[in-house]
Amino acid sequence: MIRYIKLFVVALALLMPLGVSAKKKVQMNDREYWSSQAWKMSRPVLENMAKGELVKNMKMEFSPSFDNRNKKVAYMECFGRLMAGIAPWLSLPDDNTTEGAKRKQLREWALKSYANAVDPTSPDYLCWGSGGQNLVDASYIAESFLRGYDSLWKPLDDTTKQRYLAEFKKLRKIDPPYTNWLLFSSTIESFIAKAGGDYDEYRVNSACRKVEEWYVGDGWFSDGPEFAFNYYGSYVFHAMYLETLQAMIDAKASTRLDYKKYYDRQLKRTQKYAIILERFISPEGTFPVFGRSIPYRNAAMQPLALLAWMKTLPEELTNGQVRAALTKMMHRMWDEHNNYNDAGFLTIGFCGSQPDAADWYTNNGSEYMASLTFMPLGLPADDPFWTSKAEPWTQVKAWGGDKFPKDHMWTDTPQPKDKW
Repeated sequence: MIRYIKLFVVALALLMPLGVSAKKKVQMNDREYWSSQAWKMSRPVLENMAKGELVKNMKMEFSPSFDNRNKKVAYMECFGRLMAGIAPWLSLPDDNTTEGAKRKQLREWALKSYANAVDPTSPDYLCWGSGGQNLVDASYIAESFLRGYDSLWKPLDDTTKQRYLAEFKKLRKIDPPYTNWLLFSSTIESFIAKAGGDYDEYRVNSACRKVEEWYVGDGWFSDGPEFAFNYYGSYVFHAMYLETLQAMIDAKASTRLDYKKYYDRQLKRTQKYAIILERFISPEGTFPVFGRSIPYRNAAMQPLALLAWMKTLPEELTNGQVRAALTKMMHRMWDEHNNYNDAGFLTIGFCGSQPDAADWYTNNGSEYMASLTFMPLGLPADDPFWTSKAEPWTQVKAWGGDKFPKDHMWTDTPQPKDKW
C-alpha cells in the first residue's frame, strides 16, 4: 500500500507542471482581476515617484527609430498616462477590503508623486516645457485631475496647486499642430477653468470648432484634415472632447459656445463609437491591430471604459456584456505574454515585448496609456457593472450561431430610410 501511495505522489508531482495544480488556485472574480492588474501596473511607478526615485529606478526602453526629442519626457508620459487611467479608482472612499488597502496606498503615493512632479528640488521634477511632447503628456495629468478632482486635486497643498497652474500656463508657448493635439490644449485649459484659474478661451473653443469640423460620421473623427484609420478616436478624441466640454460646463464658462449642446451631441457620438469597439472584440478576446501607436495596447478600448464609469453606456450594450468582453480582452493581453521588463515597468509592445511595433516617438513610458481601461474600477464593487451577470458580447453571439443585433450607419439627426 505504501508503495502505491508513493507512486501516486510521484505521478501527481509530474502532472502538476502540466496544469493540474492550477485547479487548486483560487479563482479571482472580474473585479479582483482588474484591480490586481491595476496594482501591478501602478505600484512600481508610484512607489518610486513618491520617494523621488522614479528617474533613478525606472528601466527605460526607447523605440529603435526614436527621434531626437528629450528622452526625459518618458517620465511625464509614464506618470501622466498612468494617473489618467487609475484616477477614478483612487477616488473611491477607503474601506477595509484588501483592494481598499492597496487603493489607499496608491492614493498616498500618488499625492506625493503629484507634488514631486512640480517641485524643482525633487529628483523627479518633470521636464515641463522642454518640447512639444510635454503638451501631450501634461494634458493627461490635467485629465487625471478632472477624473479625480475631489480626491487628487483638492487635497494638494496650495503651493503644489499653484505650481501646476503655472506649469500648465507655460505650455501655451507650444503651438499644437492641427490634429488631435488641439485637444491636449483644450483639456489643460478646461481644467484650469474648472479649477478657477485664468484659462485661455481661444485654445478651448478653437479645439471644439475644429473637432466638430473633423467629425466624419458614424462615430468616427478624422485626425486633422485627412482621415486616418487608427485608434486615435479611442486614445484622444472621444474622451478628451467629452471631458473638455464637461469641464467647461462645471466651470460655468460663458462664451460663444453652448457647451451643453455640444456635450449632449458628443455623448451620442461616443456611444456609437463604443458600439463599434465592442464589436471589435472577438470571442477569443482579441481585437484588430491597425494604425499607429498600437503599443498603447488596450487603450484602444478607452471609450467603452469611460462610458461604463460614467454610467452612460448606450442602451445597445449591457454592463454584463461590456465587462465580460473587456475582461476577456485583458486576460488575452496580460496573461499569455510578459508585458513587463525585469524591473517591473511596462515594456514596448502590443502583446508582449515587441520593440519593432514602436513608432518614432514611442518609449515604454508611453505604454502606460494602457491604464485607461481601468476606469470602471472607479465604480464601487456593488455597482451593476460589477454585479451584473456576465453576458456574451456581440462577436460571441454572432460566431456562436446565436441571434445578434444588426449594425447600421448612425447619424446625429434622423435620416429617411432607404427606398431600395
